[in-house]
Amino acid sequence: MTAKEFLNSLAKGKTDILQQLLGILTETGSHYCLIGGLAVNAYVEPVVSLDVDIVVAVDSIQAVANTARSKKMKVEEFPYSINLSGSDSDLRIQVQTDPRYQSFIASATMQEVLGYEIKVASLENVLQGKLWAFMDEARRRSKRQKDLADISRIIETYPELTALLPQRVKDQLQDK
Repeated sequence: MTAKEFLNSLAKGKTDILQQLLGILTETGSHYCLIGGLAVNAYVEPVVSLDVDIVVAVDSIQAVANTARSKKMKVEEFPYSINLSGSDSDLRIQVQTDPRYQSFIASATMQEVLGYEIKVASLENVLQGKLWAFMDEARRRSKRQKDLADISRIIETYPELTALLPQRVKDQLQDK
């Protein structure tokens, strides 16, 4: 079983929604990059997630949403994200619209993540995104704990990045 087949089997996918997303990004000529837990997997030992977090260049976001709708995907718009989903997969795609992430696109590189060739934010940017997510008190506690675990996975593999962590995060990691 390939990594793609494994991910799609976990997502109960009758269609490969991540490949469909990559097709939409190509079709719309969108600049983008993967962030979040799947992006962490590009740099450290993979952990399975059914969440796909990406940033799309601000001038392409509506084209991506409209193209997704035309392909019968469900599109839900929120203050800082647009969520895309399909009835044939449990994979959840979140297009992050928070402007802080836009600069991540410029330094993204093409990498293989679970069998997909996809642009991924730089390691430092992935870490920064995880720090923002962890420090967001409005997020559910369980999500913040996953963010802290992802930060820990990065720091274990790249200890030189510890200097980028706020003291409060360093203290949290020491307590674990």
